[in-house]
Amino acid sequence: MSPIYILRHRRENLKKCSLTGLETREGLIFSTYPLDPWPDLAGCLVLKVGAPTLTKADAGRPLLLIDGTWRLAQIMESQLPHKLEERSLPSGWRTAYPRRQTDCPDPEAGLASIEALYVACLILEKPTEGLLDRYYWKDAFLEKNKIHLSVQ
Repeated sequence: MSPIYILRHRRENLKKCSLTGLETREGLIFSTYPLDPWPDLAGCLVLKVGAPTLTKADAGRPLLLIDGTWRLAQIMESQLPHKLEERSLPSGWRTAYPRRQTDCPDPEAGLASIEALYVACLILEKPTEGLLDRYYWKDAFLEKNKIHLSVQ
């Protein structure tokens, strides 16, 4: 199974990070920016708002999820060692995370990292069991997106 790389900014507050607790989950490889060396991202897709949509045809390719505030994510993306092919999540998914950031282009559509990871795993047919178990807004997220979940 192809891995999902998660590049987390060192300034990410781990107490608030929606991905905390998944560091040992099989198939996920965490790196801390800028402290850790870059993993081998050859052939990797990167999740990015506004890119072509991620589909089941992308299964089998590694995926990179950049984890940080919108501003920090843009900085990390600009520092990638080489240009990666970009994908976005299908439109219509809504976050349950109570966002306070003002630099998010569409706060309702700007998914929390765990939400984006969950949707990507659904699309790529990767295991999702237990993925949202530690996410405080799990039930609200699933309720807001039940129309999408019914067609999966």
